[in-house]
Amino acid sequence: MPIQHYLQFTDLTADEYAWIFARAAAIKAKFKAYEKYHPLVDRTLAMIFEKASTRTRVSFEAGMYQLGGSVVHLTTGDTQLGRAEPIEDTARVISRMVDLVMIRTYEQEKIERFAAHSRVPVINGLTNEFHPCQILADIFTFLEHRGQGEEGRPDLQRLAGKVVAWVGDGNNMANTWLQAAELLGFTVHLSTPSGYEVDQSVAGVRSSASYRVFKDPHEACRGADLVTTDVWTSMGYEAENEARRQAFADWCVDTGMMALAKPDALFMHCLPAHRGEEVQAEVIDGPQSVVWDEAENRMHVQKALMEYLLLGRVDG
Repeated sequence: MPIQHYLQFTDLTADEYAWIFARAAAIKAKFKAYEKYHPLVDRTLAMIFEKASTRTRVSFEAGMYQLGGSVVHLTTGDTQLGRAEPIEDTARVISRMVDLVMIRTYEQEKIERFAAHSRVPVINGLTNEFHPCQILADIFTFLEHRGQGEEGRPDLQRLAGKVVAWVGDGNNMANTWLQAAELLGFTVHLSTPSGYEVDQSVAGVRSSASYRVFKDPHEACRGADLVTTDVWTSMGYEAENEARRQAFADWCVDTGMMALAKPDALFMHCLPAHRGEEVQAEVIDGPQSVVWDEAENRMHVQKALMEYLLLGRVDG
């Protein structure tokens, strides 16, 4: 198979996503039934972390072991991309020893350069610009709750006409939601404080048909099928914490915003969450919240993604 990387959401087609979501559902069902499934036996995943993470490490590491593979975990102290040696050289060496690489780092440029010189698939575990694995999990979670087709399978067609309200920072999550909306045919209502808007050149969306911008976050939530947010200060921007706290004061997802969404609207958050800042405790711990399903589903969709990148379309 030719090497296929997953560096941003647009790296796969809608048809490929339909396959991966179906596989994620099947693999998750095996997990829940304690059914052993080892398609990646004797395969090794290298995980490179320049940004620390609880959920990314556990979901990839546990997922790879559950698929029968092995994991090599590398932190900043073990490998500093582009510092101890050129990124290109690191990619050439590591990719001769493993079958798959996941990188969680700062600049998207780093992971693009690594992938350009890798002999194996590379997965973006998060960069400043994009977070495709999280949106993969979020959409799968929405389909589980609101998009089941025949025989309980996730049906991408049921995303048509749906509205996702993004309330908060115009960050990597917002960029990736915009890419997903344009590719899969739903609409994003985007509301960010002044000065924290999405950079359209980074998001790379070709038209504005799949999203609308709102100054008032309440109006962004009106009629939404899903309301979602993220922390006000992402990793690497801690020096801006106080300024962001003031700028984002009106962008806390509260019960008033959820009341404006559809009665059966869901709430999501990629975690970690700060109750009382970007989300009210009554919302994240309330009946419309599916954040714990969302967190678990990172593991299942990533298992389906790793299977697809290494083996292509398999049954079982």
